[in-house]
Amino acid sequence: MSRFLSPRLAAVTPYTPGEQPQDQKYIKLNTNESPYPPSPAVLDAVNRAEVEKLRLYSDPACAALLQTAAKHFGLQPDQIMPGNGSDENLFFALRAFCDESHPLAYADITYGCYGVWCGLLHIPSDIVPLKEDFTLDPADYYGRNETIVIANPNAPTGLALPRGAIEGILKANPNNVVIVDEAYVDFGGESCVPLIDQYENLLVIQTFSKSRQLAGARLGLAMGNAKLIADLNRVKFSLNPYNINRLTLKAGEAALNDTAYFDKTRAAIIETRAWTKQQLEARGFTCLDSRSNFLFASTERKNGAELYKKLKEKGVLVRHFDAPRIANWLRVTIGTPEEMQALLAALDKILEE
Repeated sequence: MSRFLSPRLAAVTPYTPGEQPQDQKYIKLNTNESPYPPSPAVLDAVNRAEVEKLRLYSDPACAALLQTAAKHFGLQPDQIMPGNGSDENLFFALRAFCDESHPLAYADITYGCYGVWCGLLHIPSDIVPLKEDFTLDPADYYGRNETIVIANPNAPTGLALPRGAIEGILKANPNNVVIVDEAYVDFGGESCVPLIDQYENLLVIQTFSKSRQLAGARLGLAMGNAKLIADLNRVKFSLNPYNINRLTLKAGEAALNDTAYFDKTRAAIIETRAWTKQQLEARGFTCLDSRSNFLFASTERKNGAELYKKLKEKGVLVRHFDAPRIANWLRVTIGTPEEMQALLAALDKILEE
């Protein structure tokens, strides 16, 4: 870092994203991307005519996408704001609803960006430990009198709370915003979108990266009470009014409209997840009850760091977190059946060594 960097920023530890290697071909099971291509409708939508319009700014109001999303989710357009990936919406929410005197409460084992953004924005962190079995007890969040963010299903564990449990947290914190990060909800979770009209303090964040195959397009949605969305737009138009590019706007509309492809691909991932879990458990692994597009797995036969390293040597990337409580666990993205068979074949060789 240079000598000009702000001392406050120098104290922030940036988020470490999953590896995106360019040097060789890996079976990539480390960043929870979809193993399937975008919908054919998306490919049709991002056509040459749209590419030629890249010389023009995109619509800062994102009007067409908002109309499509509102119809899809049963909301009004003013209850939705698109972001450059769900990360941007989450960041805007922290900027809007937290500050140095308004902390953020979140789990000790969850999405790593929450803590990074707290450091960047000088927001005090109220870290709430998960239970020994990695479950989240909703009662731990009752009456905290601060902004709350809950990844549901959680990452990296994959565990999910039912909608009623989130509703209990909303009722117990009527004067604070509760952010529900639903990045993985389409793989077996229960969305809180149906609660939006009942609770003015609920903000739901979803992404197109996982179940709609658009990780590289960078698109997410924030959904909530119209006044909350107006707060987020206040941040957006103060920072990045053209935050969604033309091609992504078109891709997002098409992805929402192609429900048949959405249902087909997520069902395939859920089926492959169940088969992979069974296969791992047959090899002595412990796997949590995932409701996401990944499995969180551990075995006493090899430690997590060693397994990660040896799998990488065999051309299979998984995610290892060298962190308290989960150092012996691996997060394994669900790929195609063929990719999961290759993972298991590599594991069999490693476990025999």
